[in-house]
Amino acid sequence: MATISNIFIDQGADFSTTVTVSDGTGSAIDLTSYTAIAQIRKSYSSSTATSFTVEFATDRTTGQLTVSLTDTQTTALEAGRYMYDVLITNGATSPATSTRVVEGIATINPSISR
Repeated sequence: MATISNIFIDQGADFSTTVTVSDGTGSAIDLTSYTAIAQIRKSYSSSTATSFTVEFATDRTTGQLTVSLTDTQTTALEAGRYMYDVLITNGATSPATSTRVVEGIATINPSISR
């Protein structure tokens, strides 16, 4: 089951947050053989999405990955509430297994300075 984590993104500014993926005992998962995707959508049924850039920590055994959006991407998002999630896929298993590790509400705070 995914961790619920609500995030706040300032419209027109760069955004990033680091996620630590851990197992049921709280130990970091070695993400060496993993890939990841993360997206933000207005609703579950939205056909359009904005993809986060996902970068793994240099030492993948720490279980850390960073998701980010550029200022251009956040400018294009209308102020309001969205949904997002982060999905990791273990390519070392056959078949590959995917797990949603974090999800929540993303609130886009409107920009004042332009």
